[in-house]
Amino acid sequence: MKLESYWLDTAPAFAGGAVGHVDGQADVVVIGAGFTGLSAALELARRGASVVVLEAGRVGGEASGRNGGHCNSGLAHDYAALAARLGQPTAQAYYRVHVAAVDEVERLAREEAIDCDFRRCGRLKLAAKPEHFAGIARAYERLREEVDPNVQLVPPEAIGEEIGSTAFFGGLIQTTSAQLHVGKFGVGLAEAAARHGARIHEQTPVVGLQRLSGRRHRVTTPRGVVDAGQVLVATGATTRGPFGWFRRRIVPVGSFIVATEPLEAATLDRLVPRRRNYVTSKTIGNYFRITPDDRLLFGGRARFAMSNPRSDRKSGDVLRATLAEIFPELADVRIDYCWGGLVDMTADRLPRAGEHGGLFYAMGYSGHGVQMSVGTGKAMAAVMEGRADANPWRDLDWPAIPGHFGKPWFLPLVGAYYRVQDALH
Repeated sequence: MKLESYWLDTAPAFAGGAVGHVDGQADVVVIGAGFTGLSAALELARRGASVVVLEAGRVGGEASGRNGGHCNSGLAHDYAALAARLGQPTAQAYYRVHVAAVDEVERLAREEAIDCDFRRCGRLKLAAKPEHFAGIARAYERLREEVDPNVQLVPPEAIGEEIGSTAFFGGLIQTTSAQLHVGKFGVGLAEAAARHGARIHEQTPVVGLQRLSGRRHRVTTPRGVVDAGQVLVATGATTRGPFGWFRRRIVPVGSFIVATEPLEAATLDRLVPRRRNYVTSKTIGNYFRITPDDRLLFGGRARFAMSNPRSDRKSGDVLRATLAEIFPELADVRIDYCWGGLVDMTADRLPRAGEHGGLFYAMGYSGHGVQMSVGTGKAMAAVMEGRADANPWRDLDWPAIPGHFGKPWFLPLVGAYYRVQDALH
């Protein structure tokens, strides 16, 4: 079993990286070569800006290359609850931003000829308890009437047509959701940005940020210094570097995934005949899908802990046991990959993008980063050119999380609370 991301292990190498020292000047420095930074860099470079991208590790090596490969329409949380809190027009607008972001991923893959196995498969939310289906049915009616005609309700008596498991009691399909090979997409996005002139430096962490005037900053790395007319911080849930203001507002939550050995087509036809994206309705739920080479990729918040090799292995044991509960015939299947990553959660699970202290930023996708990072990266490129209204999240405030200074000491307590909620509801 490899303790590394299946997506990163099976992606091609990035060949367009910049070599040599980081020096000189640039119109824009982008910090982070995940989907946010790369999509922004591509858009800015297309428009003629000189762009330098600084990445502490490898292209797409963190959250962008460590997720479930789901590209799902709709919000990460309950639409009705959001409408009650912010009003129906705002909830509708935010929901549609998520849907449009899936279209943006598809458009980029097509326009830049990125071979990333993009496929519209639909997302099926599975009722993990009989009583959960009532809530799913209410959500279906509200979505269909107010914001999304492309949803389908699967009643309990028909769930066997969608999944070969007795663990579920109906579900809701968002038919416009998609899936892709995120490792291939990340490398393809980086190659496209480089073709358009962006200079992408891997293994180049930012260790210093000095504001010179207005939005101009001096950006320091171990490989040199570059002066930027503008800076975009696209670091997600980074735990290092001079980004303390953002760390107080982002909770890094570990999410863990295992991938099985390749499975026979007949087995997959019994278990997941539609080959959709799947997510369960529990608070501490699971998500799964089939990879392009017929592995079952199965993930979730197995433990409320940070990702490291020891933690990943423990979480993999939890996931394997849950996998066997849902699909008993896979109890003895070989696990080929096990890995973890950090989800950049905000307190209200809505993304944040804007400007603070002369720095532009985009992050906080809270589990919907595959598509939202791409859409928000493009939007922030427009914002940096003077179109403030291109940012759909511009009206959201972003206070610091009380008692949080970067290390999420409270995660075990949150996990215990959620487990109680799952037991009671």
